Amino acid sequence: MSQMPQPPQLSACPTCEEPPQAGDRYCDRCGADLVAAAASAAEATADRPVPPQVNGAARSTQPEPDDYELAAPSDDDESAEPTDDDGSAAPPDDDESATTPADEYESATPTDDESATPPDDYQLAAPAPAGYGQVADPRATAALGAAEATPSADAGTRPEANESTHISAATSTDSGTGTGTGTGADPRLPGDEHHPRCAACQEGTIDQDGYCRHCGQAQGRERDHMESELEGLAAATDRGLRHHRNEDAFSVSAAELPDGSPVMVAVVCDGVSSATRPDDASAAAAHAAGEALRASLPRGAHPQQAMAEAIAAAAEAVNSLALETDADAVHPEPHRHQNAPACTIVSAVVTSDILTVGWVGDSRAYWVPDDRSAPPARLTEDDSWAAQMVAAGLMSEAEAYADERAHAITGWLGADAYELEPHTASYKPDRPGVVVVCTDGLWNYAESAEEMARAVPPDARSRPLNSAQALVGHALGGGGHDNVTVAIVPFPAAPGRAGSA
Repeated sequence: MSQMPQPPQLSACPTCEEPPQAGDRYCDRCGADLVAAAASAAEATADRPVPPQVNGAARSTQPEPDDYELAAPSDDDESAEPTDDDGSAAPPDDDESATTPADEYESATPTDDESATPPDDYQLAAPAPAGYGQVADPRATAALGAAEATPSADAGTRPEANESTHISAATSTDSGTGTGTGTGADPRLPGDEHHPRCAACQEGTIDQDGYCRHCGQAQGRERDHMESELEGLAAATDRGLRHHRNEDAFSVSAAELPDGSPVMVAVVCDGVSSATRPDDASAAAAHAAGEALRASLPRGAHPQQAMAEAIAAAAEAVNSLALETDADAVHPEPHRHQNAPACTIVSAVVTSDILTVGWVGDSRAYWVPDDRSAPPARLTEDDSWAAQMVAAGLMSEAEAYADERAHAITGWLGADAYELEPHTASYKPDRPGVVVVCTDGLWNYAESAEEMARAVPPDARSRPLNSAQALVGHALGGGGHDNVTVAIVPFPAAPGRAGSA
């Protein structure tokens, strides 16, 4: 997931001695708060004793600020068992692939006369052709210990016209018993709907944050893996293999323009892991942008103007989260540095003859034609440290993306963003294909347009959900270091029933 600059950290987790990745605020193995531990270590003596072992887990002899003491479990009193802190951070990828600079395109400029004929310089540039490779099915993650994902209840259905369904609502992360990759509670064990038993240790109960009070095992959540399909487009999101929750979100919908022609919309957002409540931020932004586009496009708004207004609406939704008090917050995180909630956004609007993209941050959109002898293309430019270094001529693309600061974003949605500058661009492809809208959890494993085209199945336009699943599997098969989200939007838009998911 996207990251903002991080504070200095420990060389090893004081709880489990796992070496943290650069930028981690929480330990990937045990979930310990590394920022609080670093502050505590600065005040401790140089000869700090080795943490003792309690129930098989190393614990510090000097509790971290606001942390809990870990007590030995009791057979007759489980209510005294402590609650682990919750937190997440996006470790940088172990391997960054070097790519060639993305092709540049001319953007269509909205005019007062919306009936004006689009310019003829929309043609996409021609990178070298590429073949196809086999992609992994995300269901193969079951071999890694994850249960088979259950599709969203809305998948494959046809909602009524103008119906709005927010597939990745922020409140869906609270239950701890969702239908994602987790195991959930064991029905044979005593418990109730508010405190189900842990399926891993079968002793502790599950707290509100989704962790076992006894063994600390994270339980399944609804947003761990979600899918949605409308007639003609689809999207899928997965928590990945390294993070305890999914901080990505998406929204897909279909509507009709004033002339009756179809329009398809996909919005993908990636929560900034170093900010507060990144999962809420991405969910709020995806929902707000999707609703704004579905409201303005049927009224005849120019696609680029509608896109800019949708991104502004998404920014307002994320900004409003910063105004909430801790008591009202869906996920209070008192131990995390209180950056305002933040996320990136990328969106695609596809009609019968033109496609429009809009973005802020480092989430991307790619064009992949059906005819794989034709060139694919990347449609967006990152708001990131690496992109700035390359644009300024200070580093080559290979050097910039090999740097540990490569994924530090320079643009995002959030109350503490420097300035909201939505990017929009329109293109008019001369052949059918698909638009791939995704977070960096996918493009880290298929960065160039040619690599992405090889990962996209040849039948993507006719089977968008299968293709979204395959691309999620591609990322998980490559390591799954981050949350991964992808939407497949066929071009041209096919006639279908309006709706959203």
